[in-house]
Amino acid sequence: MLKLPMTELRLVGMVFLLFSFGLVSRTDAQTKPNIVIIMADDLGYGDVSCYGAKSVASPNIDRLATAGVRFTSGYTSGSTCTPTRYSFMTGVYAFRTANTGIAPPNAPAIIAPGTPTIASLLKSVGYRTAVVGKWHLGLGMERPDWNGELKPGPLEIGFDQCLVLPTTNDRVPQVLVEGHHVRNLDPNDPLTVSDKKFSEDHPTGLSHRDTLKLNWSHGHNATIHNGISRIGFYTGGEKARFRDEDLADTWVQESVAWIEANKTQPFFLFLASHDLHVPRTPHERFQGATKMGSRGDAIVEFDWCVGEITNTIERLGLAENTLIIVCSDNGPVLDDGYQDSAVELVGDHKPAGPWRGGKGSVFEGGTRTPFIASWKGRIAPAAVSERPITTLDLGASLASLVGAKLPSGACRDAIDLSGTLLNTSAAEGRPFVVQQDNGARNIGLRMGDWKLIRNRGSDGKKDAKPQRDQLFNLASDPGETQDLSESRADELQRLQTKLGEVLAAGEAR
Repeated sequence: MLKLPMTELRLVGMVFLLFSFGLVSRTDAQTKPNIVIIMADDLGYGDVSCYGAKSVASPNIDRLATAGVRFTSGYTSGSTCTPTRYSFMTGVYAFRTANTGIAPPNAPAIIAPGTPTIASLLKSVGYRTAVVGKWHLGLGMERPDWNGELKPGPLEIGFDQCLVLPTTNDRVPQVLVEGHHVRNLDPNDPLTVSDKKFSEDHPTGLSHRDTLKLNWSHGHNATIHNGISRIGFYTGGEKARFRDEDLADTWVQESVAWIEANKTQPFFLFLASHDLHVPRTPHERFQGATKMGSRGDAIVEFDWCVGEITNTIERLGLAENTLIIVCSDNGPVLDDGYQDSAVELVGDHKPAGPWRGGKGSVFEGGTRTPFIASWKGRIAPAAVSERPITTLDLGASLASLVGAKLPSGACRDAIDLSGTLLNTSAAEGRPFVVQQDNGARNIGLRMGDWKLIRNRGSDGKKDAKPQRDQLFNLASDPGETQDLSESRADELQRLQTKLGEVLAAGEAR
């Protein structure tokens, strides 16, 4: 046996230790990838070209799909903004809370401080975390203090940094919240937000309709800003107000700068786009990019945003250690309160693809949306997966992926679908998918090829009479046109029993 001198033994030992630390470092990098989730707003299954769109091109989204996995059964848990975002953040169905509908302008924080969220779980294992874009989960205790501290908010549920639109841009006010304060707010020009008109001469979409650059069709006829009337009323804060057309640019610039500043450690970025939500006001350089008017142009703008973030990741040499997910918060809608020619110019484009329904509906078009995951070297390229996965599951799945422990009661409706997300061969996908509309009056349940819709009225009236449950087979009838509830009573009963269990239980995992 060869005996080495003590000095050489020490050298070999040092090399071994360095190699070992290198392995640990590489393993840590593999188990703690950077995570970027880019969520569109009202983007339908058929709105991007890799899902079949012909009237609009989305080359950057398509490039991600080619580099990773495109899910054909990717879902949100709700068919409107706030419920989906609540469930995405917490891993809990929104119908388990009192806040199951779209949050109004002066809504307080919907997620209580200290609640385990996708951000706090990642932060617990060393991630830097940021949210940029649309929030729509409320701010403050009883209501937002627009001229003081907007607390609690994103920073109290796991985010280190935030630059967010408080609600959604068809609702007031048109300002951005950075940290705990309205960005650029002049204390000598206080911001006041109300659900009531301030005075008889306060300009609104009703009284000054002839001054609008974008006319309203229903509901969006209160305070005017930038030639567009909104839901709700506000005054003041002139220096803090943004121009609608600049939103996407502002959020991309903020996101890129944040990635650059945090590139040396694991980071989580949630970029919540406002495209394609109304009012659809893409930047001037995207106006006229399609023949479908501002809705089509907003798809192009969103695709550009995806490209800018992807290009940044590649430019910084982070592609092999960054998981990028592109999804939507719910399905599509054409006329959502403004006369922007979305209905007139849609042509043969099918925003929901082959599915029935859209935003606000528990038919497949309301919650089955684009869902793409890409991670160079970890997710096999050009893959298409039929396995069901939902935005509700992302917190539990990513926690498992990076080794974060779920506290008691955390993500209690979410399932660890990390294998499905990475498209591993052994992954099976979600065994059932629950979908809710705004307010959870109607709820859908998909199990395998079967789909149950529990109807409890769609008009929002408290005295709405219960309607008969419907049953569809998505394999033979993807458009949900043939109700089989009478001919397949066995399947109807099976799904009704399962839905009853989910609704009655405190958790569904």
